[in-house]
Amino acid sequence: MCAALALAATGARAEDCAPAAGLRLSHYRAVFLECRNDAGEPRLATRAMDSGDGPLLLTVDPQRLTTRLARAACWRCAPTSDAEQADTRFLRALHPAEDAIRPAVLKNAGLLHGRGDGSFVTGDLCPSRKPLDRGFLERLAREQPGAPVALAVSGYWMQTHRADLTWLKSKATEDALAITWVNHSYTHPYRPGRSDAQTYLLTPGIDLDRETLGVERVMIENGVTPSVFFRFPGLVADDGLMDKIRARHLVALGADSWIALGPPPRPGSIVLVHPNGNEPQGLALFERLLGKGRVPKPFRPIDEAP
Repeated sequence: MCAALALAATGARAEDCAPAAGLRLSHYRAVFLECRNDAGEPRLATRAMDSGDGPLLLTVDPQRLTTRLARAACWRCAPTSDAEQADTRFLRALHPAEDAIRPAVLKNAGLLHGRGDGSFVTGDLCPSRKPLDRGFLERLAREQPGAPVALAVSGYWMQTHRADLTWLKSKATEDALAITWVNHSYTHPYRPGRSDAQTYLLTPGIDLDRETLGVERVMIENGVTPSVFFRFPGLVADDGLMDKIRARHLVALGADSWIALGPPPRPGSIVLVHPNGNEPQGLALFERLLGKGRVPKPFRPIDEAP
């Protein structure tokens, strides 16, 4: 609301800066720009793209980490660097000090635990032939109306679950859920029987731009806005892959409570479940823990975690 008022005060209408719905995108690319609008509102742009509505930017609030899609004409931008933005919360999240030493292959790569109380509920939507477990998400909404949940979506899941994606968007529109859309790669590659260093996004020959930028493009064309967060398939990466993800200005997101496999959540836990139909035991265990008061509350938005 404040941004809308500020734009109106300078003669530019907020609706003039919001792109039209149902756009087809081209020339989708990674950039890193420091931007301001006529009201002096600061943003960082991490993606640029062309559309039938003109050039667009995906912008990040450098302190709140929230993202917004906007017409490029509404912003004055100049190239910037990680060093120049080092004092922003976004860059501190991107390059955490405690991550200076990393093993050759990381399992559970990324941010593992959030700040403060409550818990950060995340759900992975890997490719699946099974329907979305809508009951799990409805349970979250009943437990805490407008519950924040971070959904890590793959491109293949979106392509094969269009009705489920429409349902999720309706829940966000109704304010039943506050969804943060997390990049989970386009294909979510996996080669059974291979070591972690030879599968997932470490599979030889992977096109990393297709896996990262491609899924964001599909998100936007389907009416959802990508966040700054990225979850590695299998939570597996290595030092070089982590650097490449950060070079694309994505904050890697792990979990310290994968409900089906790991310890129960504690205050500040980043909780991982799979509501894509492939892990019903994890959802059942989450339900039991929730009923016993063992899932810390309130549920909190993932952009508060770093």
